[in-house]
Amino acid sequence: MRKAAGCFFVLYSILMIPACDKDDSYVTPEPVLLFKSGFEGNVYIDTVAYAGNEDYRFIRGKDTVTGFYWPLSILGAESSALHYIDDDNHNAVFAELQTVTGYDGKQTKALYQQENYNSGVTQCPYEILNIKDGTADLYVKFRIKLDSASLFKPNMWRTYFEWKSKDYAEGKGFRLISFIYTDDDGIPYWHFQGDKNPDTPVWEKDNRNIPVPVNKWFVNEFYWHWSEDEDGTALWRVNGKTVARYTGSFTGNDKPLEFIMLGQIYGNSNPKHQWIDDIEIWNTLTE
Repeated sequence: MRKAAGCFFVLYSILMIPACDKDDSYVTPEPVLLFKSGFEGNVYIDTVAYAGNEDYRFIRGKDTVTGFYWPLSILGAESSALHYIDDDNHNAVFAELQTVTGYDGKQTKALYQQENYNSGVTQCPYEILNIKDGTADLYVKFRIKLDSASLFKPNMWRTYFEWKSKDYAEGKGFRLISFIYTDDDGIPYWHFQGDKNPDTPVWEKDNRNIPVPVNKWFVNEFYWHWSEDEDGTALWRVNGKTVARYTGSFTGNDKPLEFIMLGQIYGNSNPKHQWIDDIEIWNTLTE
């Protein structure tokens, strides 16, 4: 009887340990697809200029391949659209949906964007606007094809993805942004940064080891785990290779994400153009 009681006591103690040592760390959720589109089927750009709408042009319709609808409305976003900014009456920037040769050699529809010159802060991103759930994790994946001519001039820059938190324009928020810079010899390289204003980055990371693809399709992945603790994460991958990864307090000020500039076209390396295709957005990393 004593041996049986002793065995029971040991087993009971072992079973109690996990309950006492509960792990409260972040647990990665199961991946959920929030949006997917290659602009196929009935997707189109609405050319109507709506009064009082700051020259936003809405992408509308159903992608008949994926079943998702435009405008894009992840995280409770509303009124997402192409935003013509400082565009000189659409002379400085231009956007349309084109049928082109895709990464696999087959015909595909893609978003074409062109910047001819910069008249100040000229740009034409697709903005995912008025986000409600601004502290959620997100994983964004898409293909892009860049022109070659704009990326071989010395000391130039361009960007095609960024987001801003609330109050960034007032110097109280935060921005995550990806750049392609060129050095003194006109060689392009990657630059990833988080900042509270453009001139003083909170952190920045260069990568000169992964070549910048030009005039060919390549895959971009952006992921962030929103946290003001040391487990905050911002990740950028190109063709499956890590361009840069930041870990630490994410914004440093608890300001939630306000809008995402997906398919941004902005910079001084003009004229330039690009195609965007095969957009996927998930609630977490899928691989």
